Amino acid sequence: MTYRETIIFEASYHVHIKILNFLRCPKCSPDSSLYISNHGDEKVDEILFGTLTCQTCNAEFKIQNGIPRFVELKEDYCKNFGFQWKKWRKIQIDRLSGHTISSDRFFRDSTWKPESLKGKLILDAGCGAGRFADIVAAHGATVVAVDLSDAVEACQKTTSIHGGRAHCLQASLTNLPVRLEIFDAIYCMGVIQHTPDPESVIRTLPKYLKPGGKLAYNFYEDGIWRRLQIFKYLLRLVTPYLSVQVTMNISKTLVRYLFPVTRFLARLPKFRILNHFIPIAAVHDRQLSESAQFIWTLLDTFDWYGARYEKCQNHNTVARQLREEGMLEIDSCPGLARAQKSKI
Repeated sequence: MTYRETIIFEASYHVHIKILNFLRCPKCSPDSSLYISNHGDEKVDEILFGTLTCQTCNAEFKIQNGIPRFVELKEDYCKNFGFQWKKWRKIQIDRLSGHTISSDRFFRDSTWKPESLKGKLILDAGCGAGRFADIVAAHGATVVAVDLSDAVEACQKTTSIHGGRAHCLQASLTNLPVRLEIFDAIYCMGVIQHTPDPESVIRTLPKYLKPGGKLAYNFYEDGIWRRLQIFKYLLRLVTPYLSVQVTMNISKTLVRYLFPVTRFLARLPKFRILNHFIPIAAVHDRQLSESAQFIWTLLDTFDWYGARYEKCQNHNTVARQLREEGMLEIDSCPGLARAQKSKI
């Protein structure tokens, strides 16, 4: 990395003052405003450490490592996600790992066109390491990427190259510190099932959409395949309450012995369905080398067993909940729901 690249890389880790245009205090009025204080001698438009203070109720929120933090330690029930996305930050990032898996999934699941993103303001609800935020920003959108865990720090690193179009926040999806009706689009992919109250997330996010804004959800579907994963769910009676390191050791052991089995079955069209019964989250995408498939499988297996919550949804129920929130043009199928907010 050149000296110039290093300077750009480090400077991009500062929170930019223009984030204030999007923020509100999550503890009081939706119309409240925040201002930055205690920011030392840094440039006024780029802050690494400081405090956000509400002009209405005087509540204070820290800025640490260039990220506004609206989460108290007791609220972070998903430290496993912070651990996994810091450890394996690059594997799911298309441009860093030489594949198009994340991009393919994002545009397939959302049905949005790449050219439609340019110039839009988009919320990434549950950003993880930034696999989708990176895609959205690369296509010219401004993205506000939110995560409850400190995985948001991995997202910050991932999206730092996009010239200030990505803003990272550590916050709860059910009490976002952002203004109502400001986003052109919102997506929440692979997150809803890992929250303590999925329905609250499903019903809350639409209120942050502009009139006519689009919404895309991806979630675990409550269906027959989940119920057939007996060994996985027996283990999950215990693993959500274990330490991160113990869960990691369990995941490594399972993947070490079972990955060769799933890889063999994946090559046999008539038998690959049996991988649904094997208690690892096998990934055998042809875009990935065998070693990358192994790492991705370990990542997803740890994700399976480490999550505190796994609450599968019925897509028809999700569609009904969105309809009750006034959303239109609702399109749902197993694991997916898409909708648009009324333009009026």
